[in-house]
Amino acid sequence: MDQQVDTGDCCTTGGAESRAFDIAVIGAGSAGFSAAITAAEQGANVALIGHGTIGGTCVNVGCVPSKTMIRAAEAVHGAGRAGRFPGLAGEAHVSDWRALVAAKDDLVGTLRQKKYTDLLPEYDGVAYMEGLARLNGSGVLVDGSPISAGKIIIATGASPTIPSIDGIERVPYLTSTTALELGEQPRSLLVIGGGYIGCELAQMFARLGTRVTLVTRSRLLPEAEPEIAQALAGYLVNDGITVRTGLSYSGIAQQDGEIRLTIDVGGHAETLTAEQVLMTTGRTPNTAGLGLEEAGIRLLPGGGIAVDDRMRTSISSVYAAGDVTGRDQFVYMAAYGAKLAARNALNGDSIVYDNAVMPWVVFTDPQLAGVGLSESQARKQGIDVKTSVAPLDQVPRALAARDTRGLFKLVADKKTDRLLGAQILAPEGADSIQTMVLAIKFGMTTKELGETIFPYLTTVEGLKLAAQGFTRDVAKLSCCAG
Repeated sequence: MDQQVDTGDCCTTGGAESRAFDIAVIGAGSAGFSAAITAAEQGANVALIGHGTIGGTCVNVGCVPSKTMIRAAEAVHGAGRAGRFPGLAGEAHVSDWRALVAAKDDLVGTLRQKKYTDLLPEYDGVAYMEGLARLNGSGVLVDGSPISAGKIIIATGASPTIPSIDGIERVPYLTSTTALELGEQPRSLLVIGGGYIGCELAQMFARLGTRVTLVTRSRLLPEAEPEIAQALAGYLVNDGITVRTGLSYSGIAQQDGEIRLTIDVGGHAETLTAEQVLMTTGRTPNTAGLGLEEAGIRLLPGGGIAVDDRMRTSISSVYAAGDVTGRDQFVYMAAYGAKLAARNALNGDSIVYDNAVMPWVVFTDPQLAGVGLSESQARKQGIDVKTSVAPLDQVPRALAARDTRGLFKLVADKKTDRLLGAQILAPEGADSIQTMVLAIKFGMTTKELGETIFPYLTTVEGLKLAAQGFTRDVAKLSCCAG
């Protein structure tokens, strides 16, 4: 979703600047491609404007590279845990860091070519052009050359946020992008930020053999249910990660070949050291240089472009979608919002953006997945709620796998029994959350979910047990009972 790298000459459409377009899409990542393809399929002439690597964040420096490295770390860790089964022993380690990184890069390049570059010739209505884009009042300037467009969709993504810590400008820090490009594995790593990126990358590096310290001002994953965040913190500690929460940063410096972070914990100063430091303190929308404020487009306090529920900005002919809006920063939500923006731009703004049943996943191990309202969010809305928590040691699948790390939590309306939200912490939890997406979307009650047939010895069966837990003690049920 970021505008970033080199596409070469293969994708640029010559002479496109002299044409008039129905829509100009600024940004050639997931959101930009979604908007351009949607518009082209409706017969529109589209200018797709990219700057840097085609494909944006997800395929180049986000989802794809991080998740393949995380899977590699899980393979190493899984071999070491084979001993949880009597009679087994195993061990694995990183034998060639550069080969691991090169394989990651090869996968990224393959998917970028297949899912982005190779798609452009398939859509006659899309003219791709490479250059810096800026609004000019009547259309868009691309490297200073004007193109005419009836509507504009901004989808320029976001970039890593660097926290304000005294001395940070003099320290060679890593971001989620550069950490995945390291030519050598760091011996020790200080991860600043306890959100999903920090947790994922901290565990990945630790499982591959790096000594990791994870620090955050509040608690880990503040949007997660407290029971789940606390449990995950414990599992990270079990992986050898030093987890420090509830602190403030006093200063950071490089000294004698190491990074030194001074923290304040309850009025007491302490210094943490590591070979390298990784900043994972959020992402900032890419709005600089687009001429938005001069064009009268309103920005949010965090820098994102303000949009309404039809993806319109404060200028009626200009839309925005994806991470540049500062909300729902997931690649599938970027693609969804961009598709909606394109349809509204061409068909009279009739479609409303709906994130009420937006699933989200944190690719730690155990995986964390959620949808709908948390208990605290529901209470803040004035809803009288009830909750049910099912520990993973009540799920037969987990017992068979000899891995009972995790829990299921359901939130429901006490008056109507309708399900409002769910969070799952389980080794295979990510693939179970879509069941709750559908349950909440179609208004299921806890009783209906508890009476639904689930396959035995699956992780998703934990949702049935959690639903039954509203009214009975699931520990007293036999296998498949209820």
